[in-house]
Amino acid sequence: MFEKINSYALRCLPFTAQDLDHFDSLLQHKTFPKKTFLLQQGEVCQFEAYILKGCIRTYYIDSNGAEVTLQFAVEDWWVSDITSFHNQSPSHVYIETLEDCEVLILTPETKEKLLSTVPGFERMFRLMVQRNLAQTQERLFRTISTSAVEKYLDFLNRYPAIPQRVAQHYIASYLGFSPEFLSKVRRKLSEK
Repeated sequence: MFEKINSYALRCLPFTAQDLDHFDSLLQHKTFPKKTFLLQQGEVCQFEAYILKGCIRTYYIDSNGAEVTLQFAVEDWWVSDITSFHNQSPSHVYIETLEDCEVLILTPETKEKLLSTVPGFERMFRLMVQRNLAQTQERLFRTISTSAVEKYLDFLNRYPAIPQRVAQHYIASYLGFSPEFLSKVRRKLSEK
């Protein structure tokens, strides 16, 4: 059960077997059926979850009542509301399973215990935050500077497994399109 997450950690830093055993002892294994809310707007996020199996979506509801997808997370990815988790403040997002999911969870208490006993994990989580920030900045740049077709092709290139696992209207929401506009983009590409 811990092989994948330990492999993830070892890609970041050369942890000892003892470090990894301690890490594993703090993780909670949980399973959730499809269409389960792990977090709802207004709740305080009490987890950082590493995905062993499944697909999870993070989204918010805009002022018009439309769902806006912020992230898809699949195997070997982490999911959380980092602001709510670290500040212990109400979340602005929903985190929902799109498939049956199996995850390993750190709570604020277990994460703090981990970071205070094995400082190398502080670096691992910092590297994760830096990668996430870089990806967020790249996404913002692409949103501003590329055409709809380029955005869609970039999404397919970066996340080739996701289109087979999630509904097209979720992809449209992630790209900032209406489902109808995404259909036009896909039709245009198929004509080429």
